[in-house]
Amino acid sequence: MPASGAVTRNTLRQQIADALRDEVLAGRLRPGQEFTVKHIAEQYGVSATPVREALVDLTAQGLLDSDQHKGFRVHRFSVDDYRGMVEARALIVDGVFRRLTDRVGPLHPHGAPLVSVRRRAEEAARAARAGDLDILIGYDLRFWRELSGFVANRYIADFLHRLRVQAWVFAVPHLRNARDPGAWLWNGHEALVDAVTLGDPDAVMASIDAYNAHSLRWADHLDGKDGPR
Repeated sequence: MPASGAVTRNTLRQQIADALRDEVLAGRLRPGQEFTVKHIAEQYGVSATPVREALVDLTAQGLLDSDQHKGFRVHRFSVDDYRGMVEARALIVDGVFRRLTDRVGPLHPHGAPLVSVRRRAEEAARAARAGDLDILIGYDLRFWRELSGFVANRYIADFLHRLRVQAWVFAVPHLRNARDPGAWLWNGHEALVDAVTLGDPDAVMASIDAYNAHSLRWADHLDGKDGPR
């Protein structure tokens, strides 16, 4: 909201986009589900223009598909799409950390930003161990967003955030239907923060490699490549 408290079209557009993204992440808007600008405008009690702009924004982010005649639908990501997301973020993060340590040596973040990241890490890890998706998703996304701010420029951080949102959009329906979702939720956030705090690039990369390997094992599980469970 602007300082004056007035709601401009741009802020309304962002609020609607954020609300719909949360609906998708929560699994209340499911992959393949269709809706129109008119339907969303009526649901939120707003005009069609900011709704249309918000839906176009989410389409550009890969979360929705647009059909000229039917409106919009939630994008359906495949297991192969998910593997591609994991590979992309692994390559980018590996490159960022290697370039950083080559240029400036071990990373030693400190102060309020690190305190905030550690708090996110603790909450995310606790929710993951409890299998609480509703709590985990928000903390996990904020954790990675803030952690990326230590080592990556804004454009890289934004791209990585978009990948992680897409990964959660893929993951949520599968995890909601799993008998034991907690078994597939990574909870290594605190160990990663410890490695960053110590300025140990090898430990940082080991934690991130473990995170990516965990994600790929889950993809294999979804494909039935790890045997029955």
